[in-house]
Amino acid sequence: MRQFVKLNDIKDQFAAIGIGIGGMTYDKPEIIKTFDEKWGIDFPVLKDVELQHVDAWGIRNQEYGPGTFGYGIPYPGVVLISPEGEILAKWAEKGYRSRADWSEVLADVTTIISGN
Repeated sequence: MRQFVKLNDIKDQFAAIGIGIGGMTYDKPEIIKTFDEKWGIDFPVLKDVELQHVDAWGIRNQEYGPGTFGYGIPYPGVVLISPEGEILAKWAEKGYRSRADWSEVLADVTTIISGN
């Protein structure tokens, strides 16, 4: 969820180019609430506690089985979705320690929506 802090810091730059943002996590609601309050996260966060979206999107990290620290953890990623629900681009990482670079994502999104 640390990526949410970084995203929160640059959300206005996405808003300036007409892009709304949201997050998704499999953490329990009380953890999410505490985190959001501590860091001032003020964009929508999907609470996928039952892992329905993680599994539907095929992004569950299968290296971690039931009872392990990382069970249910998804591969981190970013998806650009059109208002019609079409996936326009995605940035995904293997493992749970690697994350997309937000400045690169912002630059790519700007290029995609400007049509250049």
